[in-house]
Amino acid sequence: MAAAAANIDWTEKRYLIVDDFVGIRQLLRETLRNLGAKHFDQAASGGEAMTMLSKTLYDVVLCDFNLGDGKNGQQVLEECRIRNLLTPSSVFLMVSAEKSVESVMGAAEQQPDAYIIKPITEGVLLTRLNRVWQKKQIFREIDQAFVEKDYLRAAKLCDDQIAVHKLHAIDLLRMKATLLLKAGEPEKARAVYEQVLDDRDYNWARTGLGKIRMNNGDHEAARQMFQGVIAENRFYIDAYDQLATAYQLMGKLEESCDVLEKAAKLSPNSVVRQRRLGLAALKLGNIPLAERAFRKCIAIGEYSVMKTVDAYFGLARICGQKNDAKEALQVLGMAQREFTGELVQLRAKITEGLVYHESGDYRRARKTGDELEEMLNEDPERPDTPTCMELATLLFAVGVKDAPVDLLCYVIRNNHDNMVLLDEVQEIFEKARMGEEGAELIKSARKEAADMMNKGVLLWKTGKLPEAVAWMRTAREALPNNMRILFNSAQILISHMQQHGYNRDLMDEANGVLMHVDHIAPGQQRFAQLIEQLALLMPRKDPPPIENFGFDEEGGEQG
Repeated sequence: MAAAAANIDWTEKRYLIVDDFVGIRQLLRETLRNLGAKHFDQAASGGEAMTMLSKTLYDVVLCDFNLGDGKNGQQVLEECRIRNLLTPSSVFLMVSAEKSVESVMGAAEQQPDAYIIKPITEGVLLTRLNRVWQKKQIFREIDQAFVEKDYLRAAKLCDDQIAVHKLHAIDLLRMKATLLLKAGEPEKARAVYEQVLDDRDYNWARTGLGKIRMNNGDHEAARQMFQGVIAENRFYIDAYDQLATAYQLMGKLEESCDVLEKAAKLSPNSVVRQRRLGLAALKLGNIPLAERAFRKCIAIGEYSVMKTVDAYFGLARICGQKNDAKEALQVLGMAQREFTGELVQLRAKITEGLVYHESGDYRRARKTGDELEEMLNEDPERPDTPTCMELATLLFAVGVKDAPVDLLCYVIRNNHDNMVLLDEVQEIFEKARMGEEGAELIKSARKEAADMMNKGVLLWKTGKLPEAVAWMRTAREALPNNMRILFNSAQILISHMQQHGYNRDLMDEANGVLMHVDHIAPGQQRFAQLIEQLALLMPRKDPPPIENFGFDEEGGEQG
């Protein structure tokens, strides 16, 4: 390995140096020149770096953590990851004089290839570059398959590399387990985690096993695993995030909020985590905590690709509950300037009504409610689930009854097997003094959705595939965001092609259904399975045998 590292040619590679101090940029440039480098660009800010990264694929990026005003190094790397601006073999080195826990952990969450503390000597830089570059070459084909979403091929490539590079076996097994999860093969991923744990107690492997148990519905076992990881390593942030999710799925919002608060203290510069904390605290009525989280989320999100309108709406709600309607409306104005789209305008209007109501201005709250009710009557299309629930809450609060009931029944039908969400719907009915009536509405709407889904499955099981395809189209139109209906609809379209041959229109329809699923709820296990089945249906000379996955009826088996 050492001999191979010594033979790396750094001459023709492209470099980007990002630092807000010209002297540091010159120093790093001279250090790279001494290694033989000839092609480098420089950026004095995070924004300038993003412009260059958008235009050029660099082999090596040396980026300072603190870049003055604008994006910091953590946010540069975060955006590169989300926008796929780095090739699988690119090296990203985070350079910083920062040694604080929150800075190091915040940067580490974005997974740079190395984190180097200033001052940097030529020897240190060359050693880290050589080490990272060698490892990158081992993962190069795997990463490329990952980028192409060919997760099963990437997992097979991990096995190929393990046979050759024993020293990197643990890193390759970790990658393999991640790939198998993405491919919808949790049992195979579980076997990898258990294989690793037989050799040594790695926190990431235990956390991975916990995620699988949580996805299988065994929330209590998952909770115990995540808590065990935290007890052993209180800085393992992923375990906190997963533990908070487990508590949330168990309906234990207070415990979930407590865990998120601890995680946010350890690593406070995550926009996503501060948003989750703010929303959880707002639901619990913990005004001081929610306010801190939303203000922090807005501050650190200003230059982040993860910037979220939720923090602005949440803060506006907090201001309303503190009887500061003036600041609430200012925050809503900022949200509408910073973000665009019809949904943002609708949510801003709903939040405005809630602010008026919570600050005691019932006349304006009622006026806003009337305007929103009129909008509902004019447009039959309904927004996403959280927006429907906020709108129903406002309409009930200002004295409207029929429209919010219709909205909540729509939510129930589209989420008929999500018990945590249904409990939240019941809470809204309780606050509107409709507890018993709400329970009956939930029962009735759940049955309606289940009957609609099961009719399509029954048609399929009795060999009436064309009728099943047509019925599931009707079901999708009525319940466009019901995950079980969407998945079963895609499965029936695939079964039709498996039995009657490839059909371009049905292929496009199935793909469209699955892309909609991935948009509203990314990361679903069945998504990867069905995408794989679709790929097998593409015309080829010798098609491989196709496995037929089962359907999930109410009370039936899940495929």
